[in-house]
Amino acid sequence: MRNIYHVLIQYITMFAVSYKRVVLEPHDRVLVAAPHPDDEILGCTGIIQQAVRMGLPLRFVFLTYGDANQWSFIVYRKWPVLDPEDVISMGNVRHDEAVTAASVLNVPPEHLTFLGYPDFGTEDILYAHWGDNPPYKGLLTRVREVPYKNALSPGASYKGEEILKDIKTVIHEFQPTKIFLSHPADHNRDHRALYIFTRVALYDLELENAPELYPYLVHYSSWPTPRGYYPAESLEPPSHLEDQIVWESDVLSPDNLKLQALKKHKTQYSSNTNYLLSFVRANELYGDFPDMETVLSARSVMVNQHPEPSEELLYSERMQFVGIEKYSMNLLDSAVVFSMELSGPLARDVGASVYLFGYRNGNFAGMPKLRVSLGDFGYTVYDQTQRLPDDVVQVYREPRKITVRAPLDVLENPKRVLASAKVELVEVPLDCAPWRVLDLASVK
Repeated sequence: MRNIYHVLIQYITMFAVSYKRVVLEPHDRVLVAAPHPDDEILGCTGIIQQAVRMGLPLRFVFLTYGDANQWSFIVYRKWPVLDPEDVISMGNVRHDEAVTAASVLNVPPEHLTFLGYPDFGTEDILYAHWGDNPPYKGLLTRVREVPYKNALSPGASYKGEEILKDIKTVIHEFQPTKIFLSHPADHNRDHRALYIFTRVALYDLELENAPELYPYLVHYSSWPTPRGYYPAESLEPPSHLEDQIVWESDVLSPDNLKLQALKKHKTQYSSNTNYLLSFVRANELYGDFPDMETVLSARSVMVNQHPEPSEELLYSERMQFVGIEKYSMNLLDSAVVFSMELSGPLARDVGASVYLFGYRNGNFAGMPKLRVSLGDFGYTVYDQTQRLPDDVVQVYREPRKITVRAPLDVLENPKRVLASAKVELVEVPLDCAPWRVLDLASVK
């Protein structure tokens, strides 16, 4: 009777979910890239099971050990974990949870690679820890290098170059044909960073047969819906991302082990059960934004968002919420023009940042990484942590609209521009625009 029930769920879901199916081929080599232990289960269980059934080469790579999730540690240990050595010990607990969860899916420990970069810190490394800048200091571990002996590169500095090197090593050695990784629209800092680091690693490698990318979404305001355990329901994308991305779906098999594997991540499951159960659905979703090269003839792209305060914000923070309703990127007169329309004006404690990073010829580390930081009145411009003259860019402002114009020569005439924006209340993130890539290779 139970088998008939599962087959019926799958049958209904195949017709309810209208997205193209993700298909693994006999020649595929599958790499699952996760920002933290448990993301591999939340986003990719069906693909993992499919790869195991087909006997395909399969690897997991984890960007962090998840050692900054203080709330889950409090619930799990019944008291705060504050000593840096104890925090590192909790990182090892999450490592072991990932190994146990993988075993539920018949993936052996030797197929898991852990990089050990700082949980909740990899986006800061992406922004400002390259070249001569000092390594990032871990939020709770208080260290500036990978502290885990079982990591790929123990002792590697918390620098952008080191993260890139490790990701390129994994890709070069494993030679994946498909990479499942975190999404550029994800609201979690490490998820956003892993996507960009992986894209840049692939640019650097210049592989003759570049792997296909399948981003999966985990953290997004008021999503998934409904919250809770609905294994017969299909997982649908956020409504305002549905038309911007060509989504693909993987329908889970009747012998779905997702819940069983997810429970092995005990620290996370015990502290956030209802949210994690929201991903135990009849399918999983993957989809990416197209590079903006497809719109270069029009020299413009405009994307609508429908910002909503995150459920994780405090009441006082929700009352001061300002979101990004629209953003656009243009190439105009040898300059990149980034505009965003906000749901409200910036206030005393609410600021915005626009990020414009250049890429050319395998030298991302040495290329400009501009951050235009905007307050309620003025603005400042940085390249990583170095303050630049304000007039290297032009900023045009209306109460609810901000436009930044950055000449290509300020970005050192890149072949690609990687762009994003965020709004913050002091240092609490309120909203962000997805990372997008503007490909300039074909521009004369």
